[in-house]
Amino acid sequence: MVEHAHQQPDRLDVNHEESDVNIRAIFQFGAGLMALTVVVYVVVWLLFGYLARREDKASAGRMYPLAVGQENQMPPEPRLQSNPRQDLKDLRAAEDEMLRNYQWIDRNAGIVRIPIDEAMRLTLQRGLPSRESAPQETAK
Repeated sequence: MVEHAHQQPDRLDVNHEESDVNIRAIFQFGAGLMALTVVVYVVVWLLFGYLARREDKASAGRMYPLAVGQENQMPPEPRLQSNPRQDLKDLRAAEDEMLRNYQWIDRNAGIVRIPIDEAMRLTLQRGLPSRESAPQETAK
């Protein structure tokens, strides 16, 4: 008689333990946890809705007393910037002008500011400076 490895002998006195894990209780706990999560979500959603409506009602007609009539009021003298948006545009234009044109920094030392596009092109052609590597010894 040849026994195959995948067949198990018929032993009626050997069974698995059925009392170790109660699968039904685990699923009931998971379902209860999910139901509790949904209930908490709905309660929090309703609470936020109630608080938002209450805040809207409370602040509907309220104006800040110091802000009334001061929408277009200028700050007191001395005014450092009379038109901040135009000042920012002028600053950006001046910066762009510096980035796009040649300019002497120090004629005696021969230092010149070059356009950024030209500087990038030269950097790609010449490469970045690096330290010379020490000669490596060959392993024996």
